[in-house]
Amino acid sequence: MIKLLSPFSDVSNLSSGDKVLVSGKILVGRDQAHLRMYNYFQTHNKLPVSVKDAAIYYAGPSPTKPDEIIGSIGPTTSSRMDKFTPLLLEQGLKVMIGKGKRSQTVIDSMIANKAIYIGVTGGVGALISKKIISKKIILYKDLQAEALLEIVVEDFPGIVIIDAKGNNLYI
Repeated sequence: MIKLLSPFSDVSNLSSGDKVLVSGKILVGRDQAHLRMYNYFQTHNKLPVSVKDAAIYYAGPSPTKPDEIIGSIGPTTSSRMDKFTPLLLEQGLKVMIGKGKRSQTVIDSMIANKAIYIGVTGGVGALISKKIISKKIILYKDLQAEALLEIVVEDFPGIVIIDAKGNNLYI
């Protein structure tokens, strides 16, 4: 296992197929949060939150029970964010975490911006929630489960699916 710590400024030494344990701050967002960030950028020419050297996990947690930090938080299908991803990569995003394939446009942008895509197995949301130390809502509280969150994780497991050179475990 390779330890991957935030900030994620240099991920170019990782290869497709590497098993990683991610520790540090990561953003959590899915469809609606991405759409709002994208629209904000279109009118303000900047994102409402910095993604430089950051990671984003494509997920939306289930409701949190009183004795938990966060509810079950399994990955969502990453390709639904493909329309918005090149913009985030151009703004410095280095790590994406989710499940499923990515478009060639996203892969080309990953190569140009030296970023990686980490896969997480669907159905492990309850296990992953145990790797989260803290959470806070960053933006879009009105979206509830789709709000943009910042979580702190320790030893969050994944596999590099696509590396910064474009090598793709799915091909």
